[in-house]
Amino acid sequence: MVSRLEFFLSLLTHKRKKSRMLLFTTIFDPKQKPRKRLPELEEDLIHKIGQNDHVAFKIFYETINETLYAYLLSLTQNHQDAEDLLQETYLRVRASAHHYQARGKPLAWVFTIARNLAHMHHRKGKSVQDLPEEYLETGTNETSMDAHDRIILQALLDELEEGQRSIILLHAVSGFKLVEIARHLELPISTVLSRYNRGVRKLRHHLELKGVLS
Repeated sequence: MVSRLEFFLSLLTHKRKKSRMLLFTTIFDPKQKPRKRLPELEEDLIHKIGQNDHVAFKIFYETINETLYAYLLSLTQNHQDAEDLLQETYLRVRASAHHYQARGKPLAWVFTIARNLAHMHHRKGKSVQDLPEEYLETGTNETSMDAHDRIILQALLDELEEGQRSIILLHAVSGFKLVEIARHLELPISTVLSRYNRGVRKLRHHLELKGVLS
């Protein structure tokens, strides 16, 4: 069975002979087209989940899974913690959906649940770890993650502040525009722009010192 991290990393890798991480191509090379935007989360799905609609929950899961995992990874800096909290978030959504009050921001509501769970986990004592060595493997497997890709993602998780990590990963993985990220995180657009630009500059500087970028 493919792990959540392996699936996530495969999404960040172009299926080419010389694959490069999506973060690298979209953030550091403005000529590259951004990743196709993921579907918008429909507010009506939350109401249906609150009515114990299993089909609605399946659609909800398929719509939000990549985005939610990326967000939790940015908060925890740890793929196992992100995996555990992903499941906890889904359970909390199912238990709380009947209390949801429509205000046009269903993803912001889900992110608030995920963020609260992550902060509770942090207070209990989180563990930060490097990406497993098996994701350094290269070869004919198109979904494998090479060392170059791993360095970029690890640097993002290690070197950037939480707010910067979240915005950059959501932009790269989900294809959200920064104005959309501002709405989903319920932050002023000026704050999102500032954190994004500072984060990209810091990440680029770190990678240039490492010789990953020239």
